[in-house]
Amino acid sequence: MDAESGGGSGGWRAARRKPWRAELLLAYQSLGVVYGDVATAPLYVFKSAFGGGDIEHSVGNEEIYGALSLVFWTLTLVPLLKYVLLVLRADDHGEGGTFALYSLICRRVRAGLLPGGDELAEGASQAPAPLSRARAALERHRVLQRLLLLLALLGTCMVIGDGVLTPAVSVFSAVSGLELSVDNEQHEYILLPVTCAILVGLFTLQHYGTHRVGFLFAPIVCLWLLCISIIGVYNIIHWNPHVYRALSPYYMYKFLQKTQTGGWKSLGGILLCVTGSEAMYADLGHFSHSSIKIAFTSVVYPALVLAYMGQAAYISSHHSFENVNHIGFYVSVPEKFRWPVLVIAILAAVVGSQAVITGTFSIIKQCCSLNCFPRVKIVHTSSTVHGQIYIPEINWILMILCLAITVGFRDTKHLTNAQGLAIITVMLVTTCLMSLVIVLCWDKNIVFALGFLFFFGAIEVLYFSAALVKFREGAWVPITLSFIFMLVMCVWHYGTIKKYEFDVENKVSISWLLNLGPSLGIVRVRGIGLIHTDLVSGIPAIFSHFVTNLPAFHQVLVFLCIKSVHVPHIQPEDRFLVGRIGPKQYRLYRVVVRYGYRDVPKDDIEFEKDLVCSIAEFIRCSGSDEKNGFLDGAADLSYERLSSISSGLPFQEEGSELYESDSPRSSTDKEINQNAIAPKAKRVRFVLPKNTRVDHEVCAELHELTDAREAGMSFIMARAYMKAKSGSGLIKRVAINFVYEFLRRNSRGSVCAANIPHASTLEVGMVCQV
Repeated sequence: MDAESGGGSGGWRAARRKPWRAELLLAYQSLGVVYGDVATAPLYVFKSAFGGGDIEHSVGNEEIYGALSLVFWTLTLVPLLKYVLLVLRADDHGEGGTFALYSLICRRVRAGLLPGGDELAEGASQAPAPLSRARAALERHRVLQRLLLLLALLGTCMVIGDGVLTPAVSVFSAVSGLELSVDNEQHEYILLPVTCAILVGLFTLQHYGTHRVGFLFAPIVCLWLLCISIIGVYNIIHWNPHVYRALSPYYMYKFLQKTQTGGWKSLGGILLCVTGSEAMYADLGHFSHSSIKIAFTSVVYPALVLAYMGQAAYISSHHSFENVNHIGFYVSVPEKFRWPVLVIAILAAVVGSQAVITGTFSIIKQCCSLNCFPRVKIVHTSSTVHGQIYIPEINWILMILCLAITVGFRDTKHLTNAQGLAIITVMLVTTCLMSLVIVLCWDKNIVFALGFLFFFGAIEVLYFSAALVKFREGAWVPITLSFIFMLVMCVWHYGTIKKYEFDVENKVSISWLLNLGPSLGIVRVRGIGLIHTDLVSGIPAIFSHFVTNLPAFHQVLVFLCIKSVHVPHIQPEDRFLVGRIGPKQYRLYRVVVRYGYRDVPKDDIEFEKDLVCSIAEFIRCSGSDEKNGFLDGAADLSYERLSSISSGLPFQEEGSELYESDSPRSSTDKEINQNAIAPKAKRVRFVLPKNTRVDHEVCAELHELTDAREAGMSFIMARAYMKAKSGSGLIKRVAINFVYEFLRRNSRGSVCAANIPHASTLEVGMVCQV
């Protein structure tokens, strides 16, 4: 596969290649971030398979051998073959996850439903892909595009549901080792309080960020994998050295032949062995393909196989269990080592839960960036570690749901049934999207895509049916949670689209603006006015609404559009697009700021600085273009041309040490800075490149920009109240008037969510009839 087919450029892949020592270090670090969940699965896989009452362990050992064979081949085919060898290659500029696949498809096929995203994405101007039947159908039919978005949102909702269920399952299963370590009469009163206390502590400490204790994650998981490997080898040698025969697929056939319907239902517990496989792909952006592959194939996979073989060896030699629920991990641990193993298991469960919670925060941030989730407060807990974020509202919602499910079920049987359905649904979504990537993005023959879809889809549909049949026994939980989150996402996305369509239909023509004259018909006061809009062209309705109600406006007006595009990252040199609206004397500019769905916005001070410097660089470059005849002053001024600003024109504060040590000012610098500095005034000057000559108009425009910045910035945004038009259907009225308005009132404003300047914010109320 070439570099382009993987979703990234050849230059990117060259930059991602690391020395083998760096790859080994990343592989070691990935153990604590990626594999905490799958590493703790041996705590509850066999217990879930046999504890549901669908199958029973018999003296002939056909059941335990068949379960081991199913676990081994499921681990081999799904995490190893599907994810490590195939899915990890479908990266979006190094990023993975459900949205990465959706992003690849949307950019390749132009099937995105998000306004203003694809055309502003980096690389969107590349040559179109060859037109195939599948691509033509997706581009032509709006229904298929909606189904594609719903499929991506379904996977996202199940990931969020997994963020609720995994901490409960992992911690409860780890603490359940107390059943064998304390009296039977006491453990019933200990398990639930201890589990709830650990969960409360886990969610309470989220706001500190994982970077402070993250260095402990990899050693804990390594210690846990070493522990289960040693215990597995001991049990194999001591209890049943011939257990390796169960790795033959023949035992799967014998298992299903003997157990039939009961064996099929028990698959809902066996599929839990692949818990956390999706994390390998979702966390691809934190590491690399090679490091994840090395860690899984050389450490995680062998350790898990030995652990499951050891448990099967022990169970095959013991047929007089006090309770079928005791068929689990701790029963196979030698009694004198159970307390140390219990402590390590709890720590490993906390690490695995932490990774899932952080992953939930990350995918919700992506949804917010693409206008598929209500705006929430995003706190970056580390300035150096990529992806370490904290979302307060989501954290407390997850904690409440997690505690409610734990207290409500009080056993691992219902919890694992719920978790299994969430896991297998995400995998099915990945399989469907991956088959589309093979055809549309990799340009492979449709036979390969259908082979991938039918082979892995058949395996996952079998497991999905076994998990779905446990609907009344806990599987209803992820379905309910997904339905709620899906409803929220769809309504928010629908309302956002309708709001954008309203803005497009009601935008003001530039000819109306030109008729107002340079003063715009009002008094121009000092300062910069930033008018937030979702439009990349035209004058938003908020401007006309504002100028007809207030008598003054700022001397410099900037129509600011912040867009999230279908790429994970936008390079800083490609972030700002700047253009001019109307003649020079109007001092009206349009700035489009592009962010990828994984980008971290700067704080307001840095944003203001970059914004002003980008406008200044545009002024300087536009002056040079006019001199060279690229811009015709007599041309149609209603036409807007946005220019990409790779680096802004730097400025310095006068009187600073840097200014004193700078080279002597040229006559141009003196002209821009010709006014005397008032006492205690914060004066700045733009530093032009050496041997650069600009005319008087450019100097005057730059000087006016510095004066406006010193006077301060004001952020003007629309406070839109959405209301369905009269005559709309009942569903639309409920969705817009009630659900969307409720979400809008209870979500963060665009200023807080986008981390844009809000020291001086003015909201202009508008009623949008959609």
